[in-house]
Amino acid sequence: MPAPAPSALRARVRSLAPSMTRSVQAVAEAVASDPAGCARLTVSALAAHTGTSEATVVRAARLLGYPGYRDLRLALAALAAQQESGAAPAVTVDIAVDDPLADVVAKLAHEEAQTLTDTAAGLDLTQLAAAVTALATARRIDVYGVGASALVGQDLAQKLLRIGLVAHAHGDPHLAVTGAVQLGPGDVAVAITHSGSTGDVIEPLRVAFERGATTLALTGRPNAPVARYADLVLATSAARETRLRPAAMSSRTSQLLVVDCLFVGVAQRTYETAAPALAASYEALAHRHTARSSPSGA
Repeated sequence: MPAPAPSALRARVRSLAPSMTRSVQAVAEAVASDPAGCARLTVSALAAHTGTSEATVVRAARLLGYPGYRDLRLALAALAAQQESGAAPAVTVDIAVDDPLADVVAKLAHEEAQTLTDTAAGLDLTQLAAAVTALATARRIDVYGVGASALVGQDLAQKLLRIGLVAHAHGDPHLAVTGAVQLGPGDVAVAITHSGSTGDVIEPLRVAFERGATTLALTGRPNAPVARYADLVLATSAARETRLRPAAMSSRTSQLLVVDCLFVGVAQRTYETAAPALAASYEALAHRHTARSSPSGA
């Protein structure tokens, strides 16, 4: 896998931090929070700065996608240069109980924009292209998700249905496993789980994987248990949870971006059949969007 672009470094750290050891996490968070300062440090100096060892620094660099510390240091220097050339002013997204609505709107808008930026920067385009190919050629597509991720799964399934693909969204774990048993080579199973450890989503993906279907995971934790049964993994931005804003809110934003990327990619690949299917669905639903006069007194 190619080393991430400098702009994707913070997104990679946010995504991988929960699965890192405490010492590796200390190094990763240090380079993400102060790229300019850390870019000036040797491997031994950074180890001393973070209270770790040189081996831990090298391990952190490799975990973040760089061949070695020298490559990470170059990326840090590039990121620092980008920030100096025109970084946006810092905005804290912690929402207080007594914040005025204007501040709430500004903070939420900033966080949503940052979530989308982080997800786009960290998205593996090779994995995305492979996922598009698998979906575009699938005999059948099953999508698994619970809670907020179930809503995202329904969005993906209905989008694919509208371009003529056979897609089913399963929010019920029993039906998900029942459906997974019927899958095989030529089918695709998609698991959507921000934590990557939701048992009700992992179980049907495991069954589909063992049956020979191509399996895809959308997760904010690429090294989480769901990845064990995923042929392809698409990482979403790791959401930051606060008292007044559950992680599910921003995680869903990043998941929906990936869903849209998948849908547009598949529509492009299958345009000759997708375009007529979309036109037919618009025509079939057109009368439901026509304004009707209300009955008298209504």
